[in-house]
Amino acid sequence: MIPPVQVSPLIKTARWSALLVGLIYGKKRYDYLKPIAEEERRIEEEEKKRHEEAERIAKQIAEANEDTILK
Repeated sequence: MIPPVQVSPLIKTARWSALLVGLIYGKKRYDYLKPIAEEERRIEEEEKKRHEEAERIAKQIAEANEDTILK
């Protein structure tokens, strides 16, 4: 069996410090990116609505063509 590696208290402190800084920096970074994410969601919703509207119009045109062809 291999004995567990001993980690010095200084390395433990450095790891915890890095983790804490990462969490704080990540939170700040997320706060800066939050408005961008909201804008991207809004744009995606608009594109989805446009796509649905285009499908609805295409369906109406197809139905109108069927009606004229059958007459």
